Amino acid sequence: MLEKQEISYEKAILVGVITQHQTEEKLHEFLDELAFLAYTAGAEVVHRFHQKVETPNPKTFIGKGKMEEVKQYIESNHINTVIFDDELSPSQQKNINNLLDVKIIDRTRLILDIFAQRAQTSYAKTQVELAQYQYLLPRLSGMWTHLERQKGGIGMRGPGETEIETDRRIVRDRISLLKNKLKTIDKQMATQRSNRGKLVRVALIGYTNVGKSTLMNAISKSNVFAENKLFATLDTTVRKVTIGNLPFLLSDTVGFIRKLPTQLVESFKSTLDEVREADLLLHIVDIAHPQFEDHIDSVNNTLKEIDAHNKKTIIVFNKIDAYTHDTIESDDLITQKTKKHYTLEEWKKTWMAQLGDRVLFISARDKENFETFKSRVYKEIRDIHVTRFPYNHFLYPEEFLEGKYATGTQSTEGSK
Repeated sequence: MLEKQEISYEKAILVGVITQHQTEEKLHEFLDELAFLAYTAGAEVVHRFHQKVETPNPKTFIGKGKMEEVKQYIESNHINTVIFDDELSPSQQKNINNLLDVKIIDRTRLILDIFAQRAQTSYAKTQVELAQYQYLLPRLSGMWTHLERQKGGIGMRGPGETEIETDRRIVRDRISLLKNKLKTIDKQMATQRSNRGKLVRVALIGYTNVGKSTLMNAISKSNVFAENKLFATLDTTVRKVTIGNLPFLLSDTVGFIRKLPTQLVESFKSTLDEVREADLLLHIVDIAHPQFEDHIDSVNNTLKEIDAHNKKTIIVFNKIDAYTHDTIESDDLITQKTKKHYTLEEWKKTWMAQLGDRVLFISARDKENFETFKSRVYKEIRDIHVTRFPYNHFLYPEEFLEGKYATGTQSTEGSK
């Protein structure tokens, strides 16, 4: 009988800064997320360092004294990977590497590495490769010598490990080739989308790891890969789904994240065409996450970047089964009540109340409030369809709004 192999994780430390634009509380939120990113990529975070500065040091990101403290910890604990919470400039990366002599990764490279792991289709792999080259191009000088010393691991996947790729001209040519390849695929995908006819298109959007794929599986009775890691789904998946007797197209898109690398936004704009061309957006939010309001803002900002912020949207607060709130244990304890103490019912009376029926609360895993969810989605899709085809209004009667329907997948379209 074969023994189960244990997963080996690289030992890594995290480094961040508290600045005039980033409070200590916000830093710890980002470092928590960075630790989850590191875990997703295959690293075990053993320590965190942070420093309070007005602005990051232009040469080494953190000050000389803190850098010495980091170096001593690395040497004492045999650490070979240091992950910085912000994107490092080429000069910062070079200087830090010379000082610490270990693998230096910033948040952008870490996210790119996770995307490289997760990409399954040729299209996704091409998009990730393009983003990697665009990130690496300004960092070619002095970078490849230290890459030769390092053998694989997180942050080291993808292009740039052979001597020929040290030449800037070759890298630029490769970027040009990849862009042309994506243009060709984009045309094919545009034709594919146009061949879907006039079916209503619904796109699931949201922060990474909020349960979009779980909801996709629950609605369409399909088997889209879902995992409690960041960016579990990278390729856009489209399913033809029916609620009652009304068919529509449902797409599960890549999750967003704070400090999303600009290279990825550019490379994945084509993938996000599913969002731009959707008739209805279901913005999925993990209400059990302490920073879910920040996540909403991050998604909305990305929607603005791709010019999809004015689309008809329903906010779906997921994971109500996992939601817990802090309680004030003693009546004698004078504690200012914060949002951390809000119950779900209290949350519903905040800014969410102003959105009326454009807010839903569900558990995709337990299918809690699912009938209400499907009725609301059906109503929205029916309105869009009847507006498009007024003579079909009698085919989709109001009785389905009362929950007298079944949900199914009539046919599927594979992952792109």
